[in-house]
Amino acid sequence: MIFTVERDAFLEAVTKLSRIVTNKTAYPVLEGIYLAAKQGKLTLISYNLEMSLKKEIYARTEEDGEIVLSARLLGDILRRLNGPTVSVKVDDNKNCHISAANAVFDILTMDARDFPEVPSFSSGKVINIKGKELIEMTSKTSFAVAPVEGTRQILMGIKISVKDGVLKFVAIDGFRLAIKKIRIENTEDMEFVISGKNLEEIIRLITNEEENVPITVGNKMIYFNCDGYSLICRLMEGEFVNYKKTIPESYKQKIVIKVNDVLKIFDRISLLINDSFSTPVRCLIGEEQITFNCSTSMGRVTETYESDLEGEPFEIGLSSRYLTEALKAIDDDMVQVKFDFSKQGVVIEPMQGDDYMYMVMPMRLK
Repeated sequence: MIFTVERDAFLEAVTKLSRIVTNKTAYPVLEGIYLAAKQGKLTLISYNLEMSLKKEIYARTEEDGEIVLSARLLGDILRRLNGPTVSVKVDDNKNCHISAANAVFDILTMDARDFPEVPSFSSGKVINIKGKELIEMTSKTSFAVAPVEGTRQILMGIKISVKDGVLKFVAIDGFRLAIKKIRIENTEDMEFVISGKNLEEIIRLITNEEENVPITVGNKMIYFNCDGYSLICRLMEGEFVNYKKTIPESYKQKIVIKVNDVLKIFDRISLLINDSFSTPVRCLIGEEQITFNCSTSMGRVTETYESDLEGEPFEIGLSSRYLTEALKAIDDDMVQVKFDFSKQGVVIEPMQGDDYMYMVMPMRLK
């Protein structure tokens, strides 16, 4: 196997493929990137048994072949080499010689025959969406995906549905809910759940936000094509939470807030909150103002904010982090916030329409 390739293109591909490489696995070959040189083309593949990423780049091939190289080591070498091109040669003993300018690295390879077969993808339902729309939909919901520890696996995913031309993303972790909608040109209805972590890796591949990102959805797999990178990952199995039951059917109180003003208040309050434990922000919501109060071992802070209340005054405890993350996902200047005293989730909605909805569960006050 002998080929020469542009260093920058090679490094960019290796860097992106390395993001999904499995570290400290029982299968050492999965810590590597599969390389195949054939007929003027270098094919690179990384695979972690859940997601595969493939990229093809131009190369001057003198001898066809295939190997697997450590993703970490290959990336480190390419970042430190000088010169516009890199030459790779694999001898009969499967030793790999990587050279550029005056530097030559001799490293061990892994047998390409040990690299697991990557799932293939034939056909499915298609979603047409621009890169910037996919980034927006993901970033405005993925923060509400459940963490790994102590949660149902299905809650680590984002439920995606298309119905009557409306694309909807939903994430819920038991403490908050995030819903984002946009209208797309799509004729087929569908719904599925994809890992939030995988979806975040996908949007990192997008370089031109104005270009379309074709998405093909099969029964168990989903296929993305981003900037020449082909990505296939497994859909999550199991029934998603019936999140609609968690949304209050009615409300007793409502206020209107300026998003940036309240964000700044909670940013100041968070200076006294240690992330290692949960401390609620006490919110006394009166007829004409809200009084925010928080006491921790570091001190105490109180701040007021003018806002007219529709309904009876009440008190509620809220998580600073959960409320802040929800508000940061909103582009509007003002939103309406609905309550049912402190019994149910706090619902944040736009002043008009239903493009998004965020809900944060109240915290118990002592």
